[in-house]
Amino acid sequence: MHLTYATSQQWWLLHVPGLFVFPLVGVALIVLFRGRRDPVAVLAVVAASGYATAYTTLDVVDGIAAGYVTHRLGPGVPRPDEVRYLFDLGRPFGEWGSWALVLASVVVVSDALWRVGLRALPAVLMVVGAYLVHAFHIFAPQGATGMALVGLSTAWVAYLSAGPAPPAVSA
Repeated sequence: MHLTYATSQQWWLLHVPGLFVFPLVGVALIVLFRGRRDPVAVLAVVAASGYATAYTTLDVVDGIAAGYVTHRLGPGVPRPDEVRYLFDLGRPFGEWGSWALVLASVVVVSDALWRVGLRALPAVLMVVGAYLVHAFHIFAPQGATGMALVGLSTAWVAYLSAGPAPPAVSA
């Protein structure tokens, strides 16, 4: 979707709930390393935090601010330089954030393969998904598929990391 007056209200309104959802991707990756202080865990946490922070910044600037300003300009008004400046500001944050997600995914998958072996192989799709988010943001179908792959792969790694269930307590 390209930002025009016709798409501007949908553009910025879609980014508002994203502020509360997309950082949770980073949180989920961080939770996979809960209680660990080794260098691999630190790298994963830093990368996931970088994704959550930088990608949220992208969504605030390019999504909400640029969309809102474009909508407020009204129909038929050419996009002023000031709106382009918002995209110039947000774009690097999107690059940094999406590469941080790719890095976090590589670290998570490598760690899972090291810890549980080939059972973690389906998690490789997390890296594919992160790259799709990098290349296509969240736009359907590629970006949305990418985010779904990241989510499903994160769930798979969490499942593998959970270990056996504790024994039932009888009364």
